[in-house]
Amino acid sequence: MSFWKNLQEELEENRQVVLMYVIYSDGSSPGRQGFKMYASTSYRLDGSIGGGIMEHKMVEYCRQELLQKDFSPFVKSQIHQHNIKSNKSGMICSGEQKIAFYKITWDHIEIINDIVDSIEEKTYGVLKLYSHGIAFIKGQENDAKFQLSIKDEYTWFLEEDIGFKPEMYIVGGGHVGLALSQMAHHLGFKIYVLDDRLNLNTVTRNIHAKFVYVHNYENISEAIPSGPNKYIVLMSFGYRTDKTILKNIIHKQFKYLGMMGSKKKVSVLFDEMIKEGIDARLIDKVHSPIGMQIKSQTPHEIAVSILAEIIDLKNRDQ
Repeated sequence: MSFWKNLQEELEENRQVVLMYVIYSDGSSPGRQGFKMYASTSYRLDGSIGGGIMEHKMVEYCRQELLQKDFSPFVKSQIHQHNIKSNKSGMICSGEQKIAFYKITWDHIEIINDIVDSIEEKTYGVLKLYSHGIAFIKGQENDAKFQLSIKDEYTWFLEEDIGFKPEMYIVGGGHVGLALSQMAHHLGFKIYVLDDRLNLNTVTRNIHAKFVYVHNYENISEAIPSGPNKYIVLMSFGYRTDKTILKNIIHKQFKYLGMMGSKKKVSVLFDEMIKEGIDARLIDKVHSPIGMQIKSQTPHEIAVSILAEIIDLKNRDQ
């Protein structure tokens, strides 16, 4: 929020601004897709496109060549290797990023105002970065945080859903569910906790999740929608309820489906499901025992192991 609010203040003071936006990143690039920064004629800087010597060079480039003139949007590639002839960033961490440059003036004030207002009102919307300019559509939602198309350095199109959050459905509102909600909230997830127990102490204490009461786990499929943005974590009261839940949602498409349990419990449960006609290929997609194996013991340690596995999957294709 502060980034767009600060940029708004620069325009209100009638200052010229160059917006730098990382529209693409690959490998170990320090500037990831969505990183943004601006340089102003007030010498104010805000945001980041990755730091280091590369960012310093881009800021100086803006100050010395771009701020004092009008220009059409363009893209610069920065390759983080030392053994290349062009687009060398000065960093050697490997990877690559493409930075789009936009001249932002008072003519853009309505767009920036709409972004600030939508964030304050939590209505959000989609920022559209074209090769010929920028736009913002209040209230629009996309299925992914970013949607990118690059034809060449002169033709590109990127959409960023400003309010986008991956959704986590935690089935089981116990102590681990509470710890997982707390940590996942700080990592930007929208969280739902589903349970068939009303007034559970660990549910009433959970300020980070929306509680969904499930009268009968046989019908839980109605409460958990499919989608590439959905992360499902099963940790209900017992073995039988986990099995009921899993059988009712295993045919759906999710980004992640994990179930907490010991190796013995998981083995027995999966064997039973296969004998009952569940396709083994569906069962192979279930992350269980859940989480990265870090010998976790406390609820918060278990939550760390689950989130480590989820984050690894979430970021793998980015």
